[in-house]
Amino acid sequence: MPRTDAGHRTAAHTADLRVEAWGPTREECVAHAVAAVVESVVGAEPPPATTTVERDLEGATDADLLAAVIDEVVYLLETRGLLPSATEARATPTGLRVRFAMADADTAEACGAVPKAVSLHQLRCERGPKGWWCSVTVDV
Repeated sequence: MPRTDAGHRTAAHTADLRVEAWGPTREECVAHAVAAVVESVVGAEPPPATTTVERDLEGATDADLLAAVIDEVVYLLETRGLLPSATEARATPTGLRVRFAMADADTAEACGAVPKAVSLHQLRCERGPKGWWCSVTVDV
């Protein structure tokens, strides 16, 4: 359930990863979801950033925005070999502007499966009385 502090947790499933995150704002909640996905791959300490990638992402709902951000992480890992070491998000009129501090994935020692895609099954991102909460399943 939503809490006033911020954080995240993961739960491994057969052939996928379940991520839950929470924070006082939607943007912080989404950034924590990214951190959980990254931690599932490289552990608690991602390698230091060497470059920055900024993207404007759109979605019809908050859950769609969450999916778009995680999809972008998967895309950048697959196509450019980059993994976020830190994520900042801010609201735009049509969605989110996300700034990823990116590390070369080859410099990290993988301890988990590499994410392949976001599942829309049980995708949630919502505001509650104590803050924002989101959950997403990632195919690995």
